Amino acid sequence: MKERTVAPGEHLVQELQWIHGILRQDLATIRELAAQAAGGASAVHITTTIRSLQTQSPLWQLRVNCLQYCQFVHHHHGLESAMLFPALRQADPSLARTVDRLESDHRKVSDLLDTVEAIAGLLGTDQDADARRRLAGALNELGAHLLEHLDFEERSISPTLRSWRRWPWE
Repeated sequence: MKERTVAPGEHLVQELQWIHGILRQDLATIRELAAQAAGGASAVHITTTIRSLQTQSPLWQLRVNCLQYCQFVHHHHGLESAMLFPALRQADPSLARTVDRLESDHRKVSDLLDTVEAIAGLLGTDQDADARRRLAGALNELGAHLLEHLDFEERSISPTLRSWRRWPWE
């Protein structure tokens, strides 16, 4: 029987994919809620969905969830840019162009996150109707860029991560 060899850094790939899974799942939830709100979904429907997430006020929670999500992604990308990407460059110089693209992606995603945050801050205000429509569009644009970025990052850096035993900052 042939024994399967697990790369020493496989747990790092699993952790990265777990965090990216959270990003994907949360993005799908807030995009769907924003689209439903923009489409005039009933308060009862939005409230029911929000309650399943253990929250209270539909529009307020949509706003809070968008803002928290954006801050989480900003923080995650900040850590990658400050700690992971330099370590990748050092560990595998052939990844330089890949890391350049990832850094460029981070700047684009950051701009899109800033837009989502600005629009989400208008939910529940006198600009609410316009904010609902704009938020759904902004989240769709964010989703298109962020999901492509996450997939590219995982494909591109997983081989190097698998050769590591721990994160470089540990």
